[in-house]
Amino acid sequence: MASVYFITGNANKLKEVKAVLEPHVEVSSQAIDLEEIQGSIEEVTIAKCTKAAVLANGPVLVEDTALSFNALNGLPGPYIKWFLSDIGLDGLNNLLAAYPNKEAEAICTFGYCAGPGEPPILFQGRVQGKIVPPRGGRNFGWDPIFEYEGKTFAEMDVVEKTKISHRGKALDKLQSWLREQPRDTIA
Repeated sequence: MASVYFITGNANKLKEVKAVLEPHVEVSSQAIDLEEIQGSIEEVTIAKCTKAAVLANGPVLVEDTALSFNALNGLPGPYIKWFLSDIGLDGLNNLLAAYPNKEAEAICTFGYCAGPGEPPILFQGRVQGKIVPPRGGRNFGWDPIFEYEGKTFAEMDVVEKTKISHRGKALDKLQSWLREQPRDTIA
């Protein structure tokens, strides 16, 4: 069976990725602290993927998540992790207090690299929703404030969320690509 290192220290993300890819590719985790450059979602993912392939010395999968508020012209975008860490869920909600537009886009970009010196390949999923006061469990990032069709991601079970989420859509694209590859081209 082909295998890949998913570079993450987030057990929830690892669980979601394994649930989708493991029938085809063995996924193991490496928690490598990767410096994140400033740039677009795609630039951040490519830089992380390229560096991870060198550090892991093999095939890697990285993931970058963005949450873009329409009223703020796409901010916090790929910097959502730092915004969430510094101001929390309530602070994120307060960023939009002065704006009637609460629409947001959740974006997940996976980068796969076959190894050092190989070009990363990107797979992206997007979901339109809106920012609401926190509802549901608070154990997975900004899920409690992102509402899609009447429910926050935190109010959905894993199966329901994976079917419609930005991460689920990106994983579907990645899984389709992996199935098209000859087994010997994936480490």
